[in-house]
Amino acid sequence: MAKLSLEQDLRDRTQVWAEKLKVFPRVVRVQPMRRKWGSCSSIGTITFARDLLDQEKDFQDYVIVHELLHLRYPSHSHGRVFKALMNAYVPGWQHLKPRCVL
Repeated sequence: MAKLSLEQDLRDRTQVWAEKLKVFPRVVRVQPMRRKWGSCSSIGTITFARDLLDQEKDFQDYVIVHELLHLRYPSHSHGRVFKALMNAYVPGWQHLKPRCVL
């Protein structure tokens, strides 16, 4: 699959997750990133690393949900509620986490 269609698939899946989580990203971007798989800005921009396109879908879902939850819980403390939501939406996410620093 071409990179552009992989990018569109990631954006489409992000939209599906956003609807499930009842959050509304302002913009979803895919661009080169050196140190992270994704980020969420205070103004609602979700950015994913282009290298994420080469990862398995379960890992992509982990990153998508993680970043979208920051629209609701901006703090990076990843408290109990954040972790409970990760468990609810991405069961087993703790096993995926070692691949990245988010």
